Amino acid sequence: MTPLPVIVGFGGINAAGRSSHHQAYHRLVLDSLPSAVAADTVASLSQLMNLDASLPETIIRRQVKAGTLVRRLEASLHFDVERIPWNRRVETAAGTTLSFECDASELPRQTPTNWHIIVSDSGRAKVSITDLSGFYVPDYMVSPVKSAGQLPTGFDPGKRYASRHHPRGLKMAVFGVSDALQSMGIDWDVVRNRVSPDAISVYAGSAMGQLDPAGTGGMLSARHHGRPVTPKLCPLGFAQMTADFVNAYVLGSLGRTGANLGACASFLYNLNQAVLDIQAGRARVAVVGSSEAPITPEIVEGYASMGALATEEKLLALDANKGVTDADFTRSCRPFSSNCGFVVGESAQFVVLFDDALAVELGATIHAAVNEVFINADGFKKSIAAPGAGNYLTFASAVASVRALLGNECLRHRSYIQAHGSGTLQNRVTESHILDRTAQAFGIDNWTVSAIKCYLGHSIGSAGGDQIIASLGVWDQGIIPGIGTIDHVANDVYSRHLHIGPDDIEIGRESMDVAFINAKGFGGNNASTALLAPHVVRRMLEKRHGRRAMVGHAKRNERVHAQTGLHHEAVLSGTDEPVYRFGEGVLSGDDIHIDQQQISVDGYGPAVIFDQISPYADMMD
Repeated sequence: MTPLPVIVGFGGINAAGRSSHHQAYHRLVLDSLPSAVAADTVASLSQLMNLDASLPETIIRRQVKAGTLVRRLEASLHFDVERIPWNRRVETAAGTTLSFECDASELPRQTPTNWHIIVSDSGRAKVSITDLSGFYVPDYMVSPVKSAGQLPTGFDPGKRYASRHHPRGLKMAVFGVSDALQSMGIDWDVVRNRVSPDAISVYAGSAMGQLDPAGTGGMLSARHHGRPVTPKLCPLGFAQMTADFVNAYVLGSLGRTGANLGACASFLYNLNQAVLDIQAGRARVAVVGSSEAPITPEIVEGYASMGALATEEKLLALDANKGVTDADFTRSCRPFSSNCGFVVGESAQFVVLFDDALAVELGATIHAAVNEVFINADGFKKSIAAPGAGNYLTFASAVASVRALLGNECLRHRSYIQAHGSGTLQNRVTESHILDRTAQAFGIDNWTVSAIKCYLGHSIGSAGGDQIIASLGVWDQGIIPGIGTIDHVANDVYSRHLHIGPDDIEIGRESMDVAFINAKGFGGNNASTALLAPHVVRRMLEKRHGRRAMVGHAKRNERVHAQTGLHHEAVLSGTDEPVYRFGEGVLSGDDIHIDQQQISVDGYGPAVIFDQISPYADMMD
C-alpha cells in the first residue's frame, strides 16, 4: 500500500499574520467570522504587532486592519519609497577642474593620471582634478511602486531569538518553522525518536535567495559602499540556506534535505519531493517550506522594469473614472479584474507531513492530505517570462487524479480552486483559460475560484505555501475567501464555467472535499496539486487501518489537541518563543556507531538499516 502524506502541522508568517491555528487565514475573512473568532484573531495580531492593549477594542481592530495585508510600503519596515538612495552621474563640460581637500590616508592607492596632489606636513592633501568628464553625487529617487504585502506593522521576525547578522528571510524561516512545529502538539523529540534519522526529509528554500544587506545583497554592494565583505554575507545568501537553518538550528535533522527552485512554483516543487519520499517509503516525516523576503529597492525596481508591478500611476489610471486622486494601495492587486500588475509580498510558510501510519500512531491532528503534485515545463517559449502550455498539463492532471480517487460528483460539487491569481494582465487571461477549459472538459459548472494574492501580494517562492495555508483554513471555518479587491471580472477573462467574485462564500466546514492549488512561475515552472479535506482523509484512514485504530487515534489526539491549545494560549499572551538551538547537541564521530548491517546515532531514533539486496541484483550473474 502506498503511504498517504498527511499534513499534521503548519505555521509561518505573511502579511496576514501568523499561520498556525489558522490566524492568518482568519485575517483574510475577518469580517465574515463569528464575533468570538474575530476577536481572537484581532488579539493574536495585536500581540504580534506589539499594540497597546489598553486601547479600546475598536481602535485596536482599526490598527490591526491598517497594519496588515497589502498596503503602502512602510519605511519603518523596509524603505522610504519617496527617498531611495542612488548615485546620480553629473556630466561636466570639457576642461572642467575640480579641487578639494582631504586626509592623505583617504587618497586612492592608485592615483588617476588627471589628479594633481600636494600633501602637507600635517597629512592633509590638496587635490586638483583636471579635464573632469563627470562624477557621481549622492541623490534620491522616488519609487513608482509604493505598495507591497508586508509583514504586520511592528513585528520583527528576529526579535525573539539570537538573530544577529541573519538575513530577513532566514529570520522569517526560523519563526515560521518553529510556528509549524509547535502547532503540531507533539514534541519534536518524540517524533525524532520514533523514526530512523534517514526517515526525515526537509525540503525548503528561497526562489531568489537572501538578497537583503545581510546576505547576497550586502556582499555584492559592499565594495560600492566602501565596506569589507564580512564572512557571513556569502554563505547566508544561498537559496537552500532556509533548509540548512531548519536542519542545523531547529530540527537537528540528519535526513534528506534540499531546495527545489521553480520560481513562483517553488513551494510546490519542494512539496513534490516530500510527497515522493513518503509515497516511496523513503521518509515517514517531511518538513516543507519556503521563506522569501523580496521587499528591497533593488528587487522591486527589477520587477518594475519588466512592467510587472502595479505602480501608483497605473492604479490611478484604473480608477480614473471614479474621480479618485489618491491611489488605493490596499487594492493594488486585482486578480481576474481590470488590473495593472502584481504586488511583491514577503512570507515564510511551512507544513509538516507524516505518513498515514505514523499520524495514526501518534494521534496527530489531521489537517489535510496531499494527493499528488504535478509539475510540467512550458516547452518552446517566445518569452522566458510569458505563460505557456505546461500549466494546462499540471492542472488537468491534478483534477484527473482526484476524479480517479473520489469520482465526478466530488469534482463537480465538492471542490474549489485556489488560483495563482497574480494580478497581471497576462495571468487573468491565460490562467482563467486553463481553469475554464479544464472545467468544461470535466463537466464542472460554477467552479469557485479564490485568489488570495489580492490580500497578501506575491511572495514568489512562498506563494504556493500561502495558498495551502489559506486552504487549510477553509476547513476550519467553512468560508472561502472572495477576491475582495475587485468589483468586476474583466471582459477578457474566461469564466463561463467559473465563479469569480469579491465576496466571501460561506459553505460549511465539510461541504468541500478538495482544494486545488495552482502555481505558475517565471521561466516555465508550473505546478498543481490537490489537498484532500480532513473529513475525507479520516474516512480513508478508517478504510485502511480499521475503526478500532481510528478510535485509538482519536483518544491520543485529545492529548495532542490539549498541547496545541497551550501553544495557542502562548501565542495570544505573546509568550511563545521560536525554536533556535545554536550549538546544541552537536555530534562528533564518537556518537556514530557503524557495523555491516546498520548505523546508529546517539540521541536519535532507530538505527539506519543498510540495504542488503541491491535493486540491480537481477543484472548480475
